[in-house]
Amino acid sequence: MGEPRHTPALPRSIDREILALAVPALGALIAEPVFVLVDSAVVGHLGTAQLAGLSLASNVLLTLVGLCVFLAYTTTASVARLTGAGKERAALQSGVDGMWLALGIGAVLVVVLLLAAPLTVSALGAEGDVARHAVTYLRWSAPGLAGMLLVQAATGVLRGLRDTRTPLVVAAGGAALNTVLNIALVYGVGLGIAGSGLGTAITQLLMAVVLGVIVVRGARARGASLRPHRAGILSGARAGVPLVIRTLSLRAAILVTVVVATGLGDVALAGHQVVSSLWGLAAFALDALAIAAQALVGHGLGAGDVGHVRQVLRRCLQWGVGAGGAIGLLLAAAGWWIAPLFSPDPDVRVAIALGIAVCGVLMPMAGWVFVLDGVLIGAGDGRYLAWAGMATLVVYLPFALAVGVWAPDGAHGLAWLWLAFAGVFMAARAVTTGWRARGDRWLVTGA
Repeated sequence: MGEPRHTPALPRSIDREILALAVPALGALIAEPVFVLVDSAVVGHLGTAQLAGLSLASNVLLTLVGLCVFLAYTTTASVARLTGAGKERAALQSGVDGMWLALGIGAVLVVVLLLAAPLTVSALGAEGDVARHAVTYLRWSAPGLAGMLLVQAATGVLRGLRDTRTPLVVAAGGAALNTVLNIALVYGVGLGIAGSGLGTAITQLLMAVVLGVIVVRGARARGASLRPHRAGILSGARAGVPLVIRTLSLRAAILVTVVVATGLGDVALAGHQVVSSLWGLAAFALDALAIAAQALVGHGLGAGDVGHVRQVLRRCLQWGVGAGGAIGLLLAAAGWWIAPLFSPDPDVRVAIALGIAVCGVLMPMAGWVFVLDGVLIGAGDGRYLAWAGMATLVVYLPFALAVGVWAPDGAHGLAWLWLAFAGVFMAARAVTTGWRARGDRWLVTGA
């Protein structure tokens, strides 16, 4: 069958649609990286060992949250498709079931993290003071993990309804509260790195309560049930499996990068914590465009308007590459000025500046990748993304291991490591997602 006829939208009209969703989505997307950056700035002045410990702990937490990102993605795609097809009550019911799934997974992960923190840190190669600080942070921040997963699911519901402003307000309030709590608990109360973990956990739980209440009110207004439905929860879990595999490949690449950075010494690992935090902040900023694409693509496919979906794809890619270039230029130019904010150690400052420069040069390609990833997720093309993710991981591993074997310790080793990750790994993702987007197999219409 051919594509449905449609009246082509003007580029400015599509731009307004994209930016109306992407700009507010930015706040919610960068909430977790902002938390990590605040923690890094506060903990970094406690000492290099504390900052290195935070690097390991935060990567473990981001890995767990990242593996569960399907809670946001599946609810966004499902709610957007159903609303595009005019089925708002079913859309909200799907969202409520997704939130119940998030609560269940979050409760299990909190218990696992509390028990397995020492073994996890040891498996990543940490020893001595670095390991001790990493375990402390993991255990104090663990309760917030359940809150963060509920935030993901609730945010996905609101994105599917094309409401990205509410998560922005909640994320902004959370970022401000997190900063105050971290400074007060770390220095005012004197809890050290434990205070940083506790402050972040409290903030995440409060954010979950606020967003949860908002979604519940919307569900009641549309007549959706608040009780968990087994069929809906299982459907969300099944839809999430391919995205878990896809995300697992991404997090595996990130964890391999952390392990290699650990082998390059404390200076490289401490520098890597800051560079990876800034990379995450930039990535989530670019991913705001992907979130807009998710909602618009899902809504367009639900309504059967393939032509509009193609237009959204083209404009989002143009915005992604352009925004990547602007962010990259800013990072590359500001690296030497940013580094002193995170460490008094001159060697760590050099490592941070060199790593940021490499990231800045390669950021336009990252913008392309993140947008295409979001488009295919919004279309429900999780199975392809799962296979593509594993393929890109296989491509990246030899380059990462080569850095671990041949690169020098310290700042220059970290620069080589980020060239492998932001260059080789992201290029592999650009090729696989770009090839898929050129075809039509992902353009499946209907609810």
